[in-house]
Amino acid sequence: MRRRRLIALVIAVTAIIAAFGFAVLAAHRVRGSAEQVSAAYFRAWREADVREMASLVDRPPADFVSRHLTFSEELHVEAIELRPGPVRSTGEETAEVTFTGTRSLRDFGPWPFTATLRLAVREREWKVVWTPETLHPLLKDGGTLDLAAFDGPPVELVTSEGDPIPRNSYAEAYLDRLRPEFDPAEEGLALVAAVPGRAEQRLMTRAPEPGTQRTTLSRPVQAAAARALDGVEDAAIVALRPSTGEVLAVADRLRDSRSAFHDLFPPGSTFKTITAAALLTAGLDPAAEVSCPAAYTIPFHRSFANAGRLDHGTLSFADAFAHSCNTTFVQEAVTRLEEEDLRETAEEWGFHRTLPTGVGGRCGALEDPVDLDWFGANAIGQGTVVASPLCMAAVAAAVRDGTWRPPRLLPAEVVRRVEGSAPPPPVTLDAGVVAALRDMMTAVVDHGTASRAGLPEGVSGKTGTAEVEGGPDHGWFIGYRDDLAFCVFVRHGGSGRSAALPITARFVNGL
Repeated sequence: MRRRRLIALVIAVTAIIAAFGFAVLAAHRVRGSAEQVSAAYFRAWREADVREMASLVDRPPADFVSRHLTFSEELHVEAIELRPGPVRSTGEETAEVTFTGTRSLRDFGPWPFTATLRLAVREREWKVVWTPETLHPLLKDGGTLDLAAFDGPPVELVTSEGDPIPRNSYAEAYLDRLRPEFDPAEEGLALVAAVPGRAEQRLMTRAPEPGTQRTTLSRPVQAAAARALDGVEDAAIVALRPSTGEVLAVADRLRDSRSAFHDLFPPGSTFKTITAAALLTAGLDPAAEVSCPAAYTIPFHRSFANAGRLDHGTLSFADAFAHSCNTTFVQEAVTRLEEEDLRETAEEWGFHRTLPTGVGGRCGALEDPVDLDWFGANAIGQGTVVASPLCMAAVAAAVRDGTWRPPRLLPAEVVRRVEGSAPPPPVTLDAGVVAALRDMMTAVVDHGTASRAGLPEGVSGKTGTAEVEGGPDHGWFIGYRDDLAFCVFVRHGGSGRSAALPITARFVNGL
């Protein structure tokens, strides 16, 4: 009986010891494994089950769920692929999994990344040790990832043919003034990484194609004008299409911030085109005989002389124009015209007008003279008369077309939007006056001041030399050929024949 009791006692004690040992062992056993937890975490991540992901994380931050959801929403993540590598032990109770992933972004497409998922035993259970770089490695050290809009490429100004503006075109000042008038077609978008204290980094960009705005510039005409001015300082060429007023070329190398569109200069004998129109309107026939002495004195007033004091004797009014007789034009103007006749004719041909080209512009001006001395000077483009090269190109275009048209550098509807005002209306000129001026400008090139200057057949025009107080003369030539009219201006370059005609020949022969 005693023996039995002893055996029972031993069995009981053994059971108690075994139970205690099991309890101790159970108390120290780690639940799960790194492999199981990492697999569950990646599975929940693929399924976008952020709350399940949070349950697998050791002490997840309070914004764990919102951070994941906001990250995907703000970056427009449409899908994610995760490719975990093997679990690697880094200690008795730590492990890590290197994984690659690809997020599909709505705005950029695939965005691959590589990161590390770290795990550790916490309170006898395997958990994910989460940090921001688990979501993406660039979030380390307070980094951020954002989508940022940026201005798209500026609108590209192109020729009327849709081609790029020729390089070294000498039109840059006008194009630079135009560009701010046109907003980029759309914004670009960038995926931007930023870390405090470091420069932002664009990871991916989506830049829109640059928009284009056609100008009226013609590629071959602009190129010819620019090359004609190579090596020439303080000069400009403006070319127009007479039938439309479109600016086909503006090559401007004027110094001192001068502009062929905005600045006014004495036009010299090119203004005789306007004076001739007034005299023709007053009844002077191109074939009428007139006097061209070397010098002419307005009775009781000042004297005027021809260039070189040349005496052409008696000749037709058309030939007086061809030889640019100052004395003829002064004498005929003071005897046949009133002050308002010259001013009204000039206004009919564009003077006293602003020119909304797209970059602005002015034509020309002349004040009513105080006496006959000033009136005589006005008649030959001196005195109070001033004009822009753009204005004088429009005068030549009006002779060619028979209608004065406001010049423009952009399509008409775009000019109205940019300038905020409508251009002045075209002016139909007297057909008889225009026909006579065409013959007279042809005579200038045939046997007048522009003869034997290397101009190709079909060019008609008018030379001009403008005296400038305190400096060398300005040289001018205005003309046309077919549906192309132009003005060549050389500031302080000398006479129209010596300064402007060689450039004109290079320009027209280069077309």
